[in-house]
Amino acid sequence: MSTSSGSITTFDGVILRYITAGKESDPVLLLLPGWFQTAIQWRKQITHFSTKYRVIAIDHRGQGDSDKPGRGYRVTRLAADLNDIITQLDLKDVVLCGHSMGCSVIWAYWDAFEASRTRVSRLILVDQSPCMTADPAWEPGVAKTLGAIFTPGKAHEMGVSFRSPGGYEFASGFLKSLFSPLLSTEDFEWTAQQCSKMKLEDAAALLVNHVALDWRDALPTITIPTLVVGAEGSVFGGECSRWVASQIPGSKLEIFEEDEGGSHFMFWENDAKFNKVVEEFLQG
Repeated sequence: MSTSSGSITTFDGVILRYITAGKESDPVLLLLPGWFQTAIQWRKQITHFSTKYRVIAIDHRGQGDSDKPGRGYRVTRLAADLNDIITQLDLKDVVLCGHSMGCSVIWAYWDAFEASRTRVSRLILVDQSPCMTADPAWEPGVAKTLGAIFTPGKAHEMGVSFRSPGGYEFASGFLKSLFSPLLSTEDFEWTAQQCSKMKLEDAAALLVNHVALDWRDALPTITIPTLVVGAEGSVFGGECSRWVASQIPGSKLEIFEEDEGGSHFMFWENDAKFNKVVEEFLQG
């Protein structure tokens, strides 16, 4: 995989770094990692799609090789960072692909930067609940439908665990729960090493913010072709992605079964199918 690196400086002075591959004249596929993750975790997609696309994978502030300031660990701030990347690089007809929290960043971007929507041609939303914290007043079954896996206060409890002396051990256990049991030890250790590039206190702050947000009202406003990818073996369950797709007019849906690498990280565990599904969507 032949890649190069680049960076931009946000309007609040933070250097964001990204990996890029492919020809500058090709259509742009912009990859956003999830919470606690890094750009290089998209490496199987960078290799595959860079033959036809200008692939750009970003490190959010605090993550990967980007600056690690003591501020801005909010999804809305990450959306502003995304807008800075797109406008400073003067990207047009961009396909935005977000995994997990990367979807929330896309929803925040779409919601807040209306003038920049014209720069985006398609969305790929990979396994994210639009509302991660369950309301105790909900009717039975609503939390499962929405993939609301947190109860009020749970994110703060996890934040305390992240900030404790055994924070990285706690983080490692949580990370392992997001993959299938078939993941190799080598792959898990590499992924854990990528996560270790983020300060635990920053990860905790971002998690608390991320979990508290509700993007349900933003979904019906999406007016461009959208692919929703979910997994039966994900922490959110396949029902969540089905609901997300049902709220976005004209969207397409793909659900990975558990026996085909259908975890939260299906793009890593079954990259062959994931890349095929995305390629068919982009060519459609």
